[in-house]
Amino acid sequence: MTGGTLAALALPERAALLLDLDGTLLDIAPTPAAVRVPEELPATLRRLRARLDDALAIVSGRPAEQVDALLPGIAYAVAGEHGGAMRFAPGAAVARAPLPPVPPAWLSEAEALIAAHPGTLLEHKARGFVLHYRLAPAAGPALERGLLALLDGQATHVLMPAHMAFEVKPRGADKGSAVAALLDRAPFAGRVPVYIGDDVTDEDAIRVARARGGLGLRVAEAFGDAAGVRAWLWRLASAEVAA
Repeated sequence: MTGGTLAALALPERAALLLDLDGTLLDIAPTPAAVRVPEELPATLRRLRARLDDALAIVSGRPAEQVDALLPGIAYAVAGEHGGAMRFAPGAAVARAPLPPVPPAWLSEAEALIAAHPGTLLEHKARGFVLHYRLAPAAGPALERGLLALLDGQATHVLMPAHMAFEVKPRGADKGSAVAALLDRAPFAGRVPVYIGDDVTDEDAIRVARARGGLGLRVAEAFGDAAGVRAWLWRLASAEVAA
């Protein structure tokens, strides 16, 4: 395990495990499409889901369909798009909240921003977009200024900083609301939530998990990095830590 302080942490009795994806289960990659799923991770998560009577969910900023494509058949439920898209059970349709899309003019402005800063990347989402600058770190301040100017005076979308990225997303959905919705449904209802996330986008979910009497854990503080999270999950799944 690479650092962290909770190597011996056991899951609470009747826990529900709610996990962010990028930076928590998966190592951050130069681009969203470049992420890799470690070979042992799917089997680890399947064992944990069985031990938790299905109470395992992935909560991500990615589209729900993309989460399922990366980890097919793994999570009982998936919250995608920061809670804007929910798949509540295996095989269920993805339910999307009635949130506004971004105006086409905003996408044109976003394309102009990345064209002005080589190495940056525009990631399209159903009701928003992300500007990534991991490959061009010096572009971060200029992208932020451009997006703040773009959103100035409007009330439908917010700017959310992330790891070497800025996301424009609709108001009305966040990972906290996603976790709350999951905890009100079987098989998560009545269980003790354990949420793990690595980014500012996870703070709402961390607060909800703690407010519901559970644990809200930040990757850097508790495990060091995503490899540390995976090592801890493997230990739980292998019964090296009592669950």
